[in-house]
Amino acid sequence: MLIVFLVLIPIFCLAQSGTFFLMGTYARIELPRGYSPYKVYGYLRDLERKLSHYMEDSDISRINASAGVSPVKVSDETLEVLGLSMYAYYKSYGFFKVVFDKRTAKRLGIENLKIRGGEVFLTDGRLALDLGGIGKGYAVQKAYERAGSPWGFIGIAGDMKVWGRRRVLAVKDPIGGGSLVQMVNAKDLCLSTSGNYHRRHIRSEDGGLYQITVVYTDCALADAYATALFAMPPELRRRFLKENPDVGVLELYRDGSLYLNAAFFSYFERVIFLRDKTN
Repeated sequence: MLIVFLVLIPIFCLAQSGTFFLMGTYARIELPRGYSPYKVYGYLRDLERKLSHYMEDSDISRINASAGVSPVKVSDETLEVLGLSMYAYYKSYGFFKVVFDKRTAKRLGIENLKIRGGEVFLTDGRLALDLGGIGKGYAVQKAYERAGSPWGFIGIAGDMKVWGRRRVLAVKDPIGGGSLVQMVNAKDLCLSTSGNYHRRHIRSEDGGLYQITVVYTDCALADAYATALFAMPPELRRRFLKENPDVGVLELYRDGSLYLNAAFFSYFERVIFLRDKTN
């Protein structure tokens, strides 16, 4: 995912908070007094050591190193995130992909990804796994579950979870600077933003789309859906949103115009537009 920070009004007197370097970016954790952000950060670091393809001894790196040779025994978290990745692949008509060709970097389907009895195997030695389109969202979701607090905020770059309290949030404007919109959440939610600002790591079939923000109840799937929806052609994106009416989107186009569906509004009690070009 691209680094798109979402900002909020801190609760100075009631929260314990920390900002940490994690997964190549910055993570923000805010919890009530009595709940340690540092313990949650430690758990996130443990997840990174399992899911990162940059760390040689991670589960993902060991799977990639053994591609075409032998299955690899992995952690429960790795099995879970790969299961969610397969679910998102089918749910998104094959547009969410975690398997790629090492030679061409082209994203591929999951036909060569086999999971059985706690082991994972890529059947072709030319292939590898990359969880960049779901890893941060999955980590945020698991950290939220691990925190066990009545309210809080956890964000890693453009993926975040807010629960138990109302917050003022904003989505960054990568074209004009500042914010596109400001929102106050009406309920617990996850937000994930995807786009091709600095490098074209996502091959999109909609040349006019510049950024997409997804709001949903599960952070791993919000992350995966944002990645997939950005890659889809417009007609398939509209079909997906019709079939999944609880997935909210905010789409930013290269001409500066915005599209927000009804589901997006349903997650917030207030949405303030800071641009006047909306569709």
